[in-house]
Amino acid sequence: MAQQTYHRPGIGTRVFNTVVAFLARRGISVAGARELVVTGRTSGQPRRTPVNLLRLDGADYLVAPRGITQWVRNVRKQPSVGLRLGKQEDRYAVQELHGADAVPVLRLYLKKWAWEVGAFFPEGVTARSTDAELLAVIPDHPVFRLVRV
Repeated sequence: MAQQTYHRPGIGTRVFNTVVAFLARRGISVAGARELVVTGRTSGQPRRTPVNLLRLDGADYLVAPRGITQWVRNVRKQPSVGLRLGKQEDRYAVQELHGADAVPVLRLYLKKWAWEVGAFFPEGVTARSTDAELLAVIPDHPVFRLVRV
């Protein structure tokens, strides 16, 4: 089995995520952040984590900048999620994008949030990278389209 990329959050990231999740639960979005609610693949219990919701051409997307995280594994097992902001939770079906379909999403994601997530990508991979360079990192940074249900 090939090794999958996962960037464990450091203490700074954990503190930042805690603050962002706290604010999202109170209805305050920091740079588009929401609280992602997924069903644990073994426990069946709700799991929550802050994410950056990206809107592109009228559609909503999530990118996993830290790689194959627990939320990615959970979504792959059960492709249905909630996104919370305050007391409002919107439900979505999830479709993973592959190849060229994911490139424009990843490019915009890096343009908007490189200040926050750029360290999780290989050196030199930015919003200005070629399509080929972005294609090469998509397997390690999954991209998902959200479809409201």
